[in-house]
Formats: sequence, C-alpha cells, structure tokens
Amino acid sequence: MPLACSSGIISERETCLSESLHPAAPHHLPGFIVGPADTDVLMIAVGILLIGAVLGVGNLYLHLHTLPERMAHKSQKLQFEIVAVLGLLALFTHNHLFWVIGLFLAMVDLPDFGTPLRRIAGSVEKMAGVPPEPDPAENPNEAAAHAAGANSAAAKSEVQGHA
Repeated sequence: MPLACSSGIISERETCLSESLHPAAPHHLPGFIVGPADTDVLMIAVGILLIGAVLGVGNLYLHLHTLPERMAHKSQKLQFEIVAVLGLLALFTHNHLFWVIGLFLAMVDLPDFGTPLRRIAGSVEKMAGVPPEPDPAENPNEAAAHAAGANSAAAKSEVQGHA
C-alpha cells in the first residue's frame, strides 16, 4: 500500500521524512555521526590507535623491565644470573623492590675473587708437585696429551736430577 508524503506518493520500501524538523533537533549533524547502514570510520580509527598504543606501551614496559639484565650482561655470570632471577621475581610478583635491587646489583661491579684464588691454588699445587688438573674448556685429547707430556717431563727431570 503506497504511503502519502508531501512530495508525492512513495513506495513501501522508501522512507518519507517529514520536512518539518523538531525544534530541538540540530540542522547540521557532526561528521562522526553516521547513518544506520554506513561504516563508523572514527570507531575503526580509534580501535586501531588503541591497539597500537597498547602494544607500544607494553613494548616500552618490557624494554624498561629488562634494563638491569642488559646492564648486568657484561658482568660476571653469577651476578648476571642473580639479576635475571630478581627481574623474573619482579615480573611475576609485581613487587618492584626486586627490580630495584636487581638494578642496583647490575650497576655495582663486584670484585672478582675467584680468579686470584684459583691462581694461588694452582701455584701451591705446582710447588707441591701435584700435576695440574685438565681444564674442562680444553679438548679432552689435548688435555690428556698435555698431562702425559708433563708426566714424562717430570720423569726426565727426576732422572736427570739423580744422575
């Protein structure tokens, strides 16, 4: 059944808008208000901006969170491992004190007591005549050949000393 409109008779599928607007209705709508069948471009743009902002802030947070580990990476292995564990504790417990302690520990250069003590122990063993233990970092074949050479050299020096 056709409807009557001030501009004439229209079909059922078309809508007839009244030419007289409500007095409280604005005469010009802003650009971000869209019709029922149109795409809301502003909502899509804000959604993309929000996803980008969340990823950017998350990346900045994780980059800042790994700062003590990156600082301690140049130091000794034990110090680096302690700082890494403190960083993980801070990440999973949300206790910032662990992160601050890790940052301070990464800033401090701990003295290397292990190397001088190993050298002293090696010198004392050498003076006592104990053959040196093979270094685990060396090739096992080279270490065995080096130990056999040291033993034969010691035997030769003993033989030569007695003769």
